[in-house]
Amino acid sequence: MPDQTGWRPVGRLEHDGGLYRFCYLQGARKPGFQPFAGMTNLNQIYESDELFPLFANRLLSKARPEYEAYLRWSGFDTDSPPDPLVILGVTEGLRRTDAVEVFPCPVPDADGCYLNKFFLHGVHWMPPAALERIARLAPEEPLKIMLDLQNEYDRHAVAVRTGNEPMQIGFVPRYLAHDIRQLVKQCDTEFIKLCVARVNHDAPLQNRVLCRMHARWPDGFQPCSGEDFAPIPAGVSVYC
Repeated sequence: MPDQTGWRPVGRLEHDGGLYRFCYLQGARKPGFQPFAGMTNLNQIYESDELFPLFANRLLSKARPEYEAYLRWSGFDTDSPPDPLVILGVTEGLRRTDAVEVFPCPVPDADGCYLNKFFLHGVHWMPPAALERIARLAPEEPLKIMLDLQNEYDRHAVAVRTGNEPMQIGFVPRYLAHDIRQLVKQCDTEFIKLCVARVNHDAPLQNRVLCRMHARWPDGFQPCSGEDFAPIPAGVSVYC
C-alpha cells in the first residue's frame, strides 16, 4: 500500500494446497493503515478453506466478456487458467476503490535463478513519443533498467528504457524496486536480463506491456526482506 514514501507491505497471503493463510506484516503498524474488513486483529493468523473475499474480489469474474483477454494480457493460457494466486501475482489485483496491490514473493526457478513477470508501471505518465515507441515494441525485445536516483517522487524508483533507440517507457513496479536494486549491487549487469514478454495493444495502459526479468540469484539474496516485511504474529517464518 502507498504511504508518505510511496509504498509499504502490510500483509502476507499463503496457500499450501489446502488452507489459505493471511497474516499482517510490520508495515501495517505504520500510521495511516486501517486493517482489512473481517481481518481486524493485526496479531492473528487467519485461515480459510477458500480464498479470502479481500483477494477473491480482485479476480475478474469468468462471466465478464473481457475475461479471456484479461488472461491473455497476462500471458496465461485461456483454456487452462492457473491458480488464482498466480493470476493475482501478475495482474496485481488492482481496483479503483483502493490502493492495494497484490504481488508474489519471488523464489528461485528450477535453475536457481531469479525469474519474474510484471506489467510495466507508469505508462500513463509517459510522453506521446514514449507511447509511440511502446506501440512498436516486439516480443522478446531487450529492455534496460535504470536506477532513477533523481526521481523527485520516489527515491527508490527503477526506470525501464528500450535498448535500441534508447527511450524511457515506464518503471518497474514499486514492490520490486528494492529487490532489483539489491540484484544490481550483487550481480554483474550482464546477468540481469529484462525483455518484453507481450505487448497488448487492446489493453488498458496498465496492462499494455508485460515484461519478463531473469537474473542470477546471488548467494544470500533474500527477496521481500526487511523490517516492514517481518510478520506481526509469533510463530510465522520471517521469510516468505
